[in-house]
Amino acid sequence: MNRSFFSILLAAALMLAVVSAAAGQNAGSGNLRNPAALKETSPATYKAKFDTTAGVFVIEVHRDWAPNGADRFYNLVKNGFYDNLRFFRVVPNFMVQFGIHGDPAVQKNWVNATIPADPAKQSNQRGYITYAMSSAGPTSRTTQVFINFKNNAFLDGQGFAPFGQVVSGMDVVDKITSQYGEKPDQGRMQAEGNAYLTKDFPKLDYVKKATIEK
Repeated sequence: MNRSFFSILLAAALMLAVVSAAAGQNAGSGNLRNPAALKETSPATYKAKFDTTAGVFVIEVHRDWAPNGADRFYNLVKNGFYDNLRFFRVVPNFMVQFGIHGDPAVQKNWVNATIPADPAKQSNQRGYITYAMSSAGPTSRTTQVFINFKNNAFLDGQGFAPFGQVVSGMDVVDKITSQYGEKPDQGRMQAEGNAYLTKDFPKLDYVKKATIEK
């Protein structure tokens, strides 16, 4: 095989790899715009690694604690929903909240993509992760979650059902900046996404990449 022919084959292979990668990214984006397509049942127990601007933390999820919540979280992490998302609500000695997508074109598909209620089998202890919900209660859960900074057992009776806990990196969670408190407006986040947050709250910590650990 002469050198020029080999170069042509190599170039073609590289081009195919680029096209395949782009197709994969587009497929992921398409999945995130279609909540009904993300219905995979999660493993009984799994770990989700969050690489953030504050450091790395790992959440261990137990499906038997809250099956509907565990399944939704598994699908969101696996398909990249939490990548590049800001920790937009940080209340010291209470909790840190995240889960509004940075792209309004994606986020609008999840506003009403609720999951059924799970009974609270675990208590909202320090490091435990739970879905946020509206005044409509446990059936209003979608994509927003929060991690408890302390024992918040008073939430248990309100229907906040933990589905996992931080098993490493809780010191990282503690370091997530709280300088903006609850100032970011969720309405503007829904409409403008990260463009609003990066402009008005540039020092917010965020998730760089979230993955399901093998």
